[in-house]
This record gives sequence, C-alpha cells and structure tokens, in this order.
Amino acid sequence: MWLRSFAVAFALHVSVAGANAAGPFGSVNVGNWIGGAFSNDQTGAFSHCAATTPYANGVILVVSQNAAGTWSLAFASPSYRFNKGESAAIDVTFDGQAQARLYATAYQSNMLTAIMPLNVVRTFQKASLMVATAGRAVLNFDLTSTRPVISALANCVSKVKADGLDKAGDFTKGAAKPAATAERQASPPAGGKPARSKSGTGFVVSASGHIVTNHHVVDGCAGDIKGNLTGEAAMVLRVVSSDSNNDLALLQAPSTTTFKDFARIRDRSIRSGDSVVAIGFPYHGLLTSDFTVTTGIVSSLSGMRNDSRFLQISAPVQPGNSGGPLFDSTGHVVGVVTGKIPALRIAAATGNIPENINFAIKTGVLRDFLDNSVVPYQTAEPKSELKTTDIAANARPYTMLISCNGTEQADAKR
Repeated sequence: MWLRSFAVAFALHVSVAGANAAGPFGSVNVGNWIGGAFSNDQTGAFSHCAATTPYANGVILVVSQNAAGTWSLAFASPSYRFNKGESAAIDVTFDGQAQARLYATAYQSNMLTAIMPLNVVRTFQKASLMVATAGRAVLNFDLTSTRPVISALANCVSKVKADGLDKAGDFTKGAAKPAATAERQASPPAGGKPARSKSGTGFVVSASGHIVTNHHVVDGCAGDIKGNLTGEAAMVLRVVSSDSNNDLALLQAPSTTTFKDFARIRDRSIRSGDSVVAIGFPYHGLLTSDFTVTTGIVSSLSGMRNDSRFLQISAPVQPGNSGGPLFDSTGHVVGVVTGKIPALRIAAATGNIPENINFAIKTGVLRDFLDNSVVPYQTAEPKSELKTTDIAANARPYTMLISCNGTEQADAKR
C-alpha cells in the first residue's frame, strides 16, 4: 500500500528532461496506471502527459509523451540514489523476443528516464512481460493495460494542445490508438479486426503438394495463406484440415503444382540423446530471407508435464520456426517444431532463466493426423548419417515460409 501511495505522490511531482512539473491536470486512470497532464513549473506551459504504476519489486514505471510527441519510459524508486545527470544503458526484452537498448538519464535522484523510439512504444503496447537489465540488476514487469494507457496519453497530449490545461478532463474517454504509434496494417476484413502480417514454416510431405505446419501458424489468417520456397514466387495455399488440440494443420499447393522432392518421415523411434536439426524461417523480415539451420539433441521423449505427444529438444528455435521440420542425423523427419518454453515467465516464477528447452510434435501424432487426412506420405528407415549441410541442402526444395495476414484478435490467442 505504501508503494501505491508513493506512486500517487510521484505522479504529482514527475519531471521530464530536468524540468519541474506541476499537475496532474485532468486524469488518466487505466488499470493500475494513474496520471494526467503536467505543466512546466517555471513557465506554466503544458509540458507532457504521464502515467505511473507501482510494482512489488519496489520500482514504479512512468510512461509519458511530451508536447512535441516524444515518448519516454522511466524507472523510479524511493530507494534509488542517483547523481543528477548520471546515465545508464537499460536493455529491455519483451515477451522473451523483442529486445531494445534504452539510454537513460537521472533527471531526479530517484528516477532514470529514457526516450522510447516508436518501434519500442509499439512493442511495449503489445507485450505482456518486460525484463529490464541494467548492469547486474534484472527486473521483471508484468505489463497490463499498456495499449489503453498509451492511447489515453496520446489523447491527453492531443486534447491539451488543442484546448489547453484548463479544459483537461478524463483522457481515457474517447482515446483512440495513437496515430504516431500505429503500425502500417492491411485493410481489415469486413467486420473483422485490423490485419497484421504473421508467418511460420511448413514442409511438403507428398508429391501432390500436401504441406504440414502448426495450427497456430494459420489460425486466424485473414485472406490468402501463401507459401514460399526460398528464391521462388509465392503460391496460394488452401487449408485441407486442422487439429488445434495437437497444433497441426495440413495445407495444399495449387493442383497445377507438383513436387519432385518432399520430406520422408522416420519409421523408427528416436532416442534421448540423438542428434537433431531444426530448419525454419525465424523472425522473417528481420533476419535472413533464407531459412536458418540449428542443431541440438533430443533432451527428453516427453514435453511439459510429461506430455508424451512431444519431444523436448535443445536445438534453438525462435518465433517463425513454428511448423518447421525437425530432422534426425540421416535427414528424415522426426518431429514438427511447435514452440519453446516461456523463458521469462519461468524466470519470473523461479528466479532462473531456462536454456535450450524447446518442443516438437512427435511423428506418431503427425502420422495419425496425416492418416486421418488421407495423405500419401512416405516413411523411411534411418541409414547412413549425413552432414548438417547436406540435410539443409536436401530440405531446401520442400521447406516453405508460410505467411498470411492475421487479425489482432487471432494474435492475442497465440
């Protein structure tokens, strides 16, 4: 309770870029966030809009947008003792994926303030967990109501600049998504949510062009689902069948397309300790446009809570690897990559960051799915081992980038 009281008091005396501030004028009250508009205490002119929220770790987050439209993120605590003007680099990681380095300055002895670029603001809006690292200090922040608070602050700045501080009111009313932080999006489907690009990986399992991927890769796709072999034009794929329980989906290429090369499924059980190779398209649009190759071993023959449908693997995978093939050392499919352990959530719960814990759907589950879908796939027994480079070269003609536009509502379910 004392921390909440400090946050309230702190909102009244927040300062940005060294200027003392008076306020709040009007209010921003979203979830645990409180704040409003503030003026420069020396000139009386409108300075910025800000909102704060306290955390049990003793730190208060302060998000603000100034009159010029610049966004800031501040970390405050009554226990901090900074020299004014002191600077520090703060690395922030959102949901274990997106990372950014912020450069913060101590304008007050108990607060570090950093400018947030627009891409960081967008990520901050969508994320559910932020980890901030400064030197040896590592702090976790569960992010709730970030999207509406950003909208409310942008609304606050817009209204105060137009109407003045004396007409300040409830800035959460009528707040829209700020244009300054809006992403370029495709036109929304009729009656649907705005569309956002999403992608994963798939692999061909028959000469007729049947393609396996994860259910969550194509779930909620709006419009065409496209498949790209590296260096080739995209083709429109149709969904043949889908199994949300086992996270599998079957797609098919156009009937005019045939495949000379396709994956063979291993016809023998794999063992703990066996080598594996994962191939996929992680972070498409940010990393290489070609697929990436990672190696590891089978760490366990079961997944989370002894789920026997999955393999646990140490081969590194990232968002975008989902639906990709997992190969044994002879180049046969032994699983479908489906995800990784939520490292930051585990770290928040246990105090330790898990490493190299990823999962793939076993071929037994995959074969049942293909049998039920009447797909003429082929199996093979493992024989001579191949170099990783040869496994990757063999996989190139049938490993696909899968992409589509997905609604925000669908993304929220992922």
